[in-house]
Amino acid sequence: MGKPLHFNAFVMNTTSHIHHGQWRRPDAGQTEFNDVDTWIDLAQKLEAAKFDAIFFADVTGLYGDADADFDLYAREGLQIPSNDPTVLLGALAVKTEHIGLALTSNVVQNHPFNFARQVSTLDHISRGRIAWNIVTGMQDNGARNFGLEQLTDHPERYRWAEEYVDVAYKLWEGSWDDGALLKDKERGVFSDPVKIHKIYHQGQRYRVEGPHLPSPSPQRTPLLYQAGSSASGRAFAARNAEAVFIIAATPETAALQIADTRRQAVEAGRRPEDIKFFQGLSFIIGDTEAEALAKAREYDEYVSVDGYLAHAAIVDKTGRVYPADTPLSEVDTNTRKGFQEWVAKAITDREPVVGDIAHLQAQNTRVVGTPEQIADRLEQWQAVGVDGINVINWVIPGSFEEFADRVLPVLRDRGLAQTEYAEGPLRQKLFGAPLLNERHPAARYRGAFANGPASWEEAEAGVPAARL
Repeated sequence: MGKPLHFNAFVMNTTSHIHHGQWRRPDAGQTEFNDVDTWIDLAQKLEAAKFDAIFFADVTGLYGDADADFDLYAREGLQIPSNDPTVLLGALAVKTEHIGLALTSNVVQNHPFNFARQVSTLDHISRGRIAWNIVTGMQDNGARNFGLEQLTDHPERYRWAEEYVDVAYKLWEGSWDDGALLKDKERGVFSDPVKIHKIYHQGQRYRVEGPHLPSPSPQRTPLLYQAGSSASGRAFAARNAEAVFIIAATPETAALQIADTRRQAVEAGRRPEDIKFFQGLSFIIGDTEAEALAKAREYDEYVSVDGYLAHAAIVDKTGRVYPADTPLSEVDTNTRKGFQEWVAKAITDREPVVGDIAHLQAQNTRVVGTPEQIADRLEQWQAVGVDGINVINWVIPGSFEEFADRVLPVLRDRGLAQTEYAEGPLRQKLFGAPLLNERHPAARYRGAFANGPASWEEAEAGVPAARL
């Protein structure tokens, strides 16, 4: 019997997320993404199948050249229109009981004080089932939507992210001590002010006084996902992430990324097992291999090549899109650096080009076969260090229903999928405890502000927090 893998449903609050063109199929329910019942129904089906989480991707702008027309994106429904997943999670939280609820939010789109408050609220509503996918943005149009001239340089975005999470950690972990919330009706004391602290954060981008307005939620800090696979992204994940979403072209490519990130985690004072890795895969399932291949040809009839190319568009530092035949060695971009790296490692018999990113995303992350063959393939991914799978749909809800009904039983027979949920919040389900462990950088803020600065004047004069 094997060790159970974790399974997330990887979705987006839009029509065309990863597999472009499939929304045109008669059984594609993702066209009704505006209807909250679409998502409630899916979340409840995933919970019945014992998926670990439903994981929402998100963007804050259009892909490609920000100055070009966006006719193709609109025609394809390619992440426009799309809705905010953070708001949607509130509805899903009260209609489910066990499944994790993961949102994507980039550091540009929300001030960390407000974001930390929103997440704590969701963690309270869901009784501790919230996860945050930390991203830095990847569209020039998205940057312009928040007042920037263009996307901030790639390494600088991760420096920005470091300060952003630092503010959030101070609010989640340090602003309220354990036992501050009393609800003492007899004495008329709701909270103990001695145990609630302002944080007086002053950094390059943010000046935040605090205190955190919500009391500590079941997890305090949400489970932390990260999806960047570039060198900067791996370094950030090694310091901060508890789960990393990858889309590697092969198990061998995944093994390199996993090993490098875990090595850096150890160098940062953490342990290799402090981070779980989730590979993104989609599945085409048949009773026989021939039937699965026939279904794959049927899926291919709906493929939008234009959609895949538009999604994979890489822009230079002035915002212009590189042609599909541009060698990757000639690309200088602030976006999709991780994709460039894994494509270059996956194609070794010729010079890889920009168009290969779209091709590999469409073909190399799908598994075609019988349930037994798919289980064999997942064992291969697990053998290189993958801890879980982000299941990418072709259609909603059918892709997830088929995986649940046909593949999960085979995986459970092999001990590769959970049969029941563990108790407690999401982090406890995945790591055995509801709070971040003491090796995580956020943990240093627990109790750190008890004897810290009492004013901005003291903070600026260098009065230290008690334990920092």
